[in-house]
Amino acid sequence: MAGHLRIVGGRWRGRRLTFPDAGGVRPTADRIRETLFNWLQPVVPGARCLDLFAGSGGLGLEALSRGAAEVVFVERDRRLADQLRANLETLGAEGARVVQQDARTYLKGPCRPFDLVFLDPPFRRGALDALCQELAAGGWLAPGARVYLEHEAEAGPPDLPAGWELLRSKKAGQVGYHLAAVP
Repeated sequence: MAGHLRIVGGRWRGRRLTFPDAGGVRPTADRIRETLFNWLQPVVPGARCLDLFAGSGGLGLEALSRGAAEVVFVERDRRLADQLRANLETLGAEGARVVQQDARTYLKGPCRPFDLVFLDPPFRRGALDALCQELAAGGWLAPGARVYLEHEAEAGPPDLPAGWELLRSKKAGQVGYHLAAVP
């Protein structure tokens, strides 16, 4: 069975895409994406973005739709990565690249700083704090970068690396989502 995703805003607003049913992949809900991209409105145009646990690709696709210059989608599942490539081709997306690799392995490779990082790891694995530390220590973040963090709501706000500032924090049902700024 396939999952469905709708792009909320930008040049592909209203476009519906499918993705394979792959082990609990849950795209960020439309209303959360709308809120997030309202927060990010001045940051997205021309931004270099990293969608680290891409899954359906909803966050990165939304960024491209709203004017991001580049999005790197990192997804370890082959079926999801292949569908992401197909969806990007269907949209005629430019500035996008899909890397089929585990997120932690990707972060051990050579880096280029990003302006915006979407960090939405699988729920209930406790990985968010460690991943933030890896991003901070590894040179992955441009000065003034924004990092979007999504996890189970009951976990509360994440522990952020030194110097990061929590700009926004909300809950929607079982999802906690946060936006942090990097110095």
